[in-house]
Amino acid sequence: MQTVDLADTLVISQAAQLEVECDEPSLLGESNLAWKAAVALASRVGAVPRGRIHIEKGIPVASGLGGGSADAAAALLGLNRLWGLKLGMAELAEIAAGLGSDVPFLLNGGTAMGTGRGDEIAPLPALPATEVLLVVPADSIDVKTPTMYRALRPGDFSDGSRTRRIASRSGGQALTSEDCCNAFERAAREIFSGLGSVWDSVAAVTRYPPRLSGAGPTLYTMPSSETERIRVAESLQGTDATAYLVRTISPEDRPRAASINQVQPTINQV
Repeated sequence: MQTVDLADTLVISQAAQLEVECDEPSLLGESNLAWKAAVALASRVGAVPRGRIHIEKGIPVASGLGGGSADAAAALLGLNRLWGLKLGMAELAEIAAGLGSDVPFLLNGGTAMGTGRGDEIAPLPALPATEVLLVVPADSIDVKTPTMYRALRPGDFSDGSRTRRIASRSGGQALTSEDCCNAFERAAREIFSGLGSVWDSVAAVTRYPPRLSGAGPTLYTMPSSETERIRVAESLQGTDATAYLVRTISPEDRPRAASINQVQPTINQV
């Protein structure tokens, strides 16, 4: 798992009751994972959840970049401070694991290896700052993650050795998308109707092969550059896909303001 600098912004403030506002209409109120995070945190300490969480989306929704999980992690961190709870990271991680497998990782971000359901996090030495090209198709499906898991076949699984090799190389050594893999790639090509053509268009003009992030449909290739982003954007004309050039970041790069948290998505190898 690796965080990059494409971000949502959360503003957390006092309020008489719990409110979650978002500039994406489908993510208002109780439908937002940040709401569930607030309720879970309050339940842990036997309190009534109160506060206003305002979210400005910069991370594409339901794209395989962990944007909702990042918002939930930021809500836990921000409300822990706002409410003066002083819970430690271990206790916050327990709450986070109940919200989603990648939420514990996003409490800190950086570079890490997830085991178990993905919620058992082992921090790794930070990658050298690397530019990453994200390509986000417009495709979406309902109940994505369960659908993707149901579509897996025995041949999609591995013994995990490739991921362990990547983990052992983290830190000083450069990493490319050619080194990476994702068990959902075959299923994603079949399930997301427009993904295959976008994938092929990107692969034709990038130095390193595109890989699937999380459960998709976002693709990434690394290292990349602004020149490559422009070339990819030109190849995607006539599609609804969007290309972003982002950079890998470590926990030290994250803002720590008490009331405003920018939260970063992840690139996930599955």
